[in-house]
Amino acid sequence: MIPSLRHQFNDSFTPEKYRDFLRRVDETCGTHVQFRLSETPCFFPKSLVDQMAADGQELIRQLVDNPAYLAKSDEAVPAEFRVPNEAAHPMFVQVDFGLVRDARGELQPKLVELQAFPSLYAYQPSLADAYIDVYGLDRQLKYLLSGLDSSSYHELLRRAIVGSHDPENVILMEIDPAHQKTLPDFLLTEKMLGVKTVDIVDIKKDGSRLYYERGGKRIPIRRIYNRTIVDELERKHVKLAFDWRDDLDVEWAGHPNWYFRISKFSIPYLKHASGPTTWFLDRLERIPADLENFALKPLYSFAGLGVIISPTKQDIAAIPAERRPYYILQQRMNFAPVIATPFGGTKAEVRVMYVWLDELMPVMTIIRTGRGLMMGVDHNKNMEWVGASAGLYLDE
Repeated sequence: MIPSLRHQFNDSFTPEKYRDFLRRVDETCGTHVQFRLSETPCFFPKSLVDQMAADGQELIRQLVDNPAYLAKSDEAVPAEFRVPNEAAHPMFVQVDFGLVRDARGELQPKLVELQAFPSLYAYQPSLADAYIDVYGLDRQLKYLLSGLDSSSYHELLRRAIVGSHDPENVILMEIDPAHQKTLPDFLLTEKMLGVKTVDIVDIKKDGSRLYYERGGKRIPIRRIYNRTIVDELERKHVKLAFDWRDDLDVEWAGHPNWYFRISKFSIPYLKHASGPTTWFLDRLERIPADLENFALKPLYSFAGLGVIISPTKQDIAAIPAERRPYYILQQRMNFAPVIATPFGGTKAEVRVMYVWLDELMPVMTIIRTGRGLMMGVDHNKNMEWVGASAGLYLDE
């Protein structure tokens, strides 16, 4: 994307540096990163990063500032997962963009998905630093946005996740966290903020209060950084000691209801130049003739689970009527192969990460690269120069 940096990196790359890079990431995280990391970071023009960050802000505000949409999105929050005391806006939001070329050949960001749920806020800075340090890249390269540096970013995360509490009383809540691919982020969150990662099944309830036990001691939970995916709870039939609907004496670092309100459910309601044509499956008047240009997606799955690229009429017909409100048919983007690698042009999907405390603030990007039909690492197996990456830029 920045040709001079791209050529310089490719010319100086060696397999030994890549092995050193992987070793550095694992050592920093304190565990092996199970998903594939790309051999290369991505060098983006600052103007393009700023455009994606601004587009994402517009999309989020279009939803959160719209009382009619918020009322409509009530139906997206399942009754059994409706948590009391909902915050006025989400705290963590991710907006994913694909890069496509317009009729003039210019690159334009196009919305893929958006989700009001935390991403790899502790892990991603470590990944970007590893690229810069191990490969000896220009120290002027940046990855944080909104004028943040390492210190101010750390303080922003502390305010968002820990708030005014003793870190001992703040937990990162997940299902069987030791066996999640996102474990590196959990461990780095612990290291950065002093909070504990707690399996959701180990949380106990006493009246309106929650607690967990460690070292034979009962530790009250005052605030929860929620990383639990409802879809996974249901698939695994996880039994809990508390009910999401309980009026608990606990704060949420990212209120769970926003996971449903800003999600794939939102996409058909958006009106923006970056937005794809999208319908709820139960409201589809006719099936498009060019289904090869669409994707069939369940509303509340993660990591591409259940997504069908280029579905057939039979795939659509196989969705039972009662499940159709929980699927969308979304126009697919023809991602441009913008990353020059020894294996040819590689596509990139850019996730802009936001933290919303005093203001809705873009803080960083996560990049997924690939040459397959989808950008997720599970869809680009047995390939090189693809996988999870970091977005780096120079001030212009």
